[in-house]
Amino acid sequence: MIQEPISWPLLAVPDANGQLHYPTLDESVRQSIQIILRTRPGERLQRQEFGGGLQVFLHQPNTLTTHRRIHDTIVQALERWETRIKVERVEIKEVPERPTWIRVEVVYRLRRTGVISQLGLSMELGG
Repeated sequence: MIQEPISWPLLAVPDANGQLHYPTLDESVRQSIQIILRTRPGERLQRQEFGGGLQVFLHQPNTLTTHRRIHDTIVQALERWETRIKVERVEIKEVPERPTWIRVEVVYRLRRTGVISQLGLSMELGG
């Protein structure tokens, strides 16, 4: 059985002595998911297809059709670009007190450890 690489951790943070501290596997994956979903395809010079590009939905109507498109975009982007996880579920929920906002919940399983984690983000649509 071939082990998947842990991958280079993102965003090492130096302490007061200048020593770099790298994120754990879970933190690295969470950072990676956020980067994937916030990066527009074409934004990276060496990887023109990289990213989920959720920004394209910012001026879309807050409808079930838009929710489905967001869901499909997230699943496709994460399956393609973050191979350290298996997407278990993506839920798109309306925010009752803010009619133009949605809450996205991504539930995923780390392939290496089997640990289930969740990442949430909110975004405003057009109306």
